[in-house]
Amino acid sequence: MRRQRATKLAAVLAVAALAVAGCGKSNSGSGTTPKTGPKVGLAYDIGGRGDKSFNDAAAVGLDKAKTDLKLRIKELSAAPGETDAAKETRLKLLADGGYNPVIAIGFAYSAALAKVAPKYPNVKFAIIDDLAAKGANISNLVFAENEGSFLVGAAAALKSKTKNVGFVGGVQVPLIQKFEAGFKAGVAAVDKSTKVQVKYLTQPPDFTGFNDPAKGKTAAEGMYDGGADIVFAAAGGSGTGVFQAAKAKNKLAIGVDSDQYESASADLKPVIMTSMLKRVDIAVFTFIKDFTDGNFKAGPKVFDLKVDGVGYSKSGGKIDDIVSKLDDYKKQIADGKITVPDK
Repeated sequence: MRRQRATKLAAVLAVAALAVAGCGKSNSGSGTTPKTGPKVGLAYDIGGRGDKSFNDAAAVGLDKAKTDLKLRIKELSAAPGETDAAKETRLKLLADGGYNPVIAIGFAYSAALAKVAPKYPNVKFAIIDDLAAKGANISNLVFAENEGSFLVGAAAALKSKTKNVGFVGGVQVPLIQKFEAGFKAGVAAVDKSTKVQVKYLTQPPDFTGFNDPAKGKTAAEGMYDGGADIVFAAAGGSGTGVFQAAKAKNKLAIGVDSDQYESASADLKPVIMTSMLKRVDIAVFTFIKDFTDGNFKAGPKVFDLKVDGVGYSKSGGKIDDIVSKLDDYKKQIADGKITVPDK
């Protein structure tokens, strides 16, 4: 009798284990998938979730939406060097899978989205950092990166002891040049005599500059050797290499998109002075929330300093003594007293 009970108990436990394992699967491969809410598809740029920068900022917004709005999600990532056709296929997979809305992370999806969206008129799409892909079912989520970069440029000039700072851009495209323009303007607003070194890791159509820490490290080492004591990395995943160079040279660096002090390894945290925050998380969450509320709007939606769509981080305490000065610049920009160049 005991043996029969033991056998039945083992069977029940086995079924329970299978049930738990089944519930643990989600459309994204991790976490528990809610049974309610829309199916949201998200296509990352190269680096994907885990890049500790641009894509991770999008992931934060998606995770919040998943929790707050009871979503079912599907996440797919781009591969380095892939064609527009591959991006089209990825967007089609999401749309054909019943995911609506679908969000494309990064301007690299522009051409693909322009071709795919008209074929799925009932699916709502959003794209981050692009205005070129237009359509009645496309929302363009863009940022005033130049304004946020102005603030960290001012921070760099206020903190530099050598009057020499650097800017490392991932790929030399107009979007990243907005970061450069704002950074230079912020430096000049504090001290026109401070030198700004500039280096881009790759030229289009090579977009690997956003995910090549080795190139980021080499570029930053050259700047530190050239007299810079602070380097701003607007280079996605390549920024890790810049932080490594800062550590090796006993200098400082500025992160981008996310608060990279929070995601950096313990040995790199001390070199991250601040980060230029680009609130892709807010853009992603806001778009999904508007969709679920029936408030989808096609066309541009700008996230600037006025709506805290960009900004700077204070983690680590290295800029505590200049926060009041930075916030004064922020107010002047938001009030229109300072116009920050974007080219």
